Amino acid sequence: MANIITGFRILISIAMLFCPVFSPVFYMLYLIAGLSDMIDGTIARKMNTVSESGARFDTLADTVFVVVCMIKLLPVISMPAWLCGWIVMIALIKIINIISGYIVQKKLAAVHSVMNKVTGVLLFILPLTLSFVPLKYSAVAVCAIATFAAVQEGHFIRKKEKRV
Repeated sequence: MANIITGFRILISIAMLFCPVFSPVFYMLYLIAGLSDMIDGTIARKMNTVSESGARFDTLADTVFVVVCMIKLLPVISMPAWLCGWIVMIALIKIINIISGYIVQKKLAAVHSVMNKVTGVLLFILPLTLSFVPLKYSAVAVCAIATFAAVQEGHFIRKKEKRV
């Protein structure tokens, strides 16, 4: 059941490509995709069907959703250079975390911390606020929390290294 919901998220994400950005249909599909991401893992845990392949499928669905959102949103929002630089810095921290996680654990490690989840929720909410909160204000809050989450993730990975 969880994998069906995850597959549905991929289809919904692809359908978003064919909707005008910020239209009611776009927002409806966006919300459905986001809600499906919240419930598929819960259903898998409650039905005791959690699996590594299901987790990978969920990651694939998340990636499709994020890429579609970037394709649709980036051309229509104006981002100041400082914000682009901050986002690149967060991405570099995350890449370093992936590399150091691989070195420490000999596999791709993901830290599902509370702050990473808070960052995900804020990133999900951000496009819903663009029509009434200027990006330069909302992005500061999201980037500050995302930066903290990325640094914290690196700390958790290094902490694991001491145990190995």
